[in-house]
Amino acid sequence: MNRPHLGVLTVPCPFGGGGSGDRNSRAIRRDRGPYHGEQVPDHRERRPVHLDFVHGGVLGRAQREYPLEIVAYVVVSSHYHLLLRVDHAKQLSDFMCFFNANLAKEVARRIGWKEKVWGRRYQSIVISDEEEMQVARLRYCLAHGVKEGLVARVEEWPGVHCAVPLLTGAPVVGTWYDRSLEYNAFLRRKELEKGESQSREVVELSPLPAWQHLSAEAYRARIAVMVREINETAAAARAESLIAPLGADGVRAQNPETRPRKLKKSPAPFCHALRKKVRKALWEAYGLFVASFREAAEKLKAGDREAQFPPGSFPPRLPFVEA
Repeated sequence: MNRPHLGVLTVPCPFGGGGSGDRNSRAIRRDRGPYHGEQVPDHRERRPVHLDFVHGGVLGRAQREYPLEIVAYVVVSSHYHLLLRVDHAKQLSDFMCFFNANLAKEVARRIGWKEKVWGRRYQSIVISDEEEMQVARLRYCLAHGVKEGLVARVEEWPGVHCAVPLLTGAPVVGTWYDRSLEYNAFLRRKELEKGESQSREVVELSPLPAWQHLSAEAYRARIAVMVREINETAAAARAESLIAPLGADGVRAQNPETRPRKLKKSPAPFCHALRKKVRKALWEAYGLFVASFREAAEKLKAGDREAQFPPGSFPPRLPFVEA
């Protein structure tokens, strides 16, 4: 378990400030591996605002403050996804706390929103080391915008999306706004020069762990094949349904407060794993982790300050336990 893990993070967006804790608190913690993360906004309010540079700036600064590997990202109207590779649970927690908090503050500032931004805490799900599963999760992230029939091609999504940087190798650049500097200048009644509180941030994208042996050119070629397959699958579905995509302009023209009458909901998986034996191994590892944590917690509750909590855990009111 002492290796990087890949995972996905899902973050519902609105629009609550903060929301930095992991909603999937029961999820197994693997050292050094992939995670799929998601965050969802508070759906009481959605207002259109062009935040590409803000997202990139906050994401780049978060990565600089808490270095980890970012494999993919996509932002849609109701949530965002991050495909990350982290060293341990605290690194993930610190990164997400910084990113969600600062992004929420910037969004609220720009649209004049006084309530919370995130609808709930972020959710992280471990992804196995299986190449097929890692590729499937990357494909899932890349397909956003196309799979819903909003745009015809992955590259046409008008929002924040990793497809073009992954296809071209172009840098992901954003702007970080130093609000502390601005506030301190305000207290001192000092007027900052134009752009003095702004700095350029670059998001460093890393290859999928299963494909990290590939050269940069070969990796981009595989991404291109994946994107082409996504576009072709969507085109075939449109030909059958006879429903044309909205297009980028149509997406921008939508009322941000519109909600579907019915929302499709399904429980999040414990982990993303293809083979039964892999899922079983993760479940067993998680069971051992929980048993060890509960045993230590009971000892601590009984007054034993030397209780040994398992590596990768967050003991109550005690520091994170490193591996």
